[in-house]
Order: sequence, then C-alpha cells, then structure tokens
Amino acid sequence: METPSWIQELFSSIDAMDVDTFASFLTEDAQFKFGNAPPATGKEAIKKAVGGFFSTLHGLKHALLNTWSHSGSIIVQGEVTYTRKDASTVTLPFVNVFGMQGNLIEDYLIYMDINPLFQQK
Repeated sequence: METPSWIQELFSSIDAMDVDTFASFLTEDAQFKFGNAPPATGKEAIKKAVGGFFSTLHGLKHALLNTWSHSGSIIVQGEVTYTRKDASTVTLPFVNVFGMQGNLIEDYLIYMDINPLFQQK
C-alpha cells in the first residue's frame, strides 16, 4: 500500500523532534511502547517519554520503506538514521505497529534494537 500522507506527516513531526505535533496523532489514552522499554500510557506521559528520548539526540531522519494495513492496524517498516550529540550517525531498521481508533493511534508499538545507538564507537 502507498504510505498515507498522515503517516508521512507523523514521521516528519518525529524527525523535527516536535513532541506536540507527534502527540496530535494519538488518542488521549494511547499506549506507547518502544522496544523493551516500559510502556507509557496517555498523551502527557508519552510526550514526556518521547521528549526525554529526543533530548539524547542531535537529530533523526526516517526512511519509510513499506506500509501495510490490516484489521484496524497499520504496520510501517523503515530505517531511521540517528545523529548522536557527537555528530556521529547510526542507521537502524524498525517496524512500527499502530493500533488505530478512527483516525488516531491508540496503541503505538516500535519494534527495533536501539542498543547500537548507545554503544561506543
């Protein structure tokens, strides 16, 4: 399936490290789970968690490779290039699964191994 424009806008807000715009894609009681980290529940908790993660980075850029839709869920596969505070970069694969409630995400799951981002070069 072609990636819907709202998904492109979602990832653009992430790449801009704009937590308020990012949160506008979520239901009020959304759950957000990044890898094996504990889940954050509710927009404010998610904004705090995502903002905290963004503060560890200089920047990031997503490349969306595939998108699928099935039974109220949307799956996005891609690669994300993180720019660390020291200006070095690392590119990692990811798969996100969005459980949808209408046009908003109520369950945001990120499947990736984030460990290489924090490993010393």
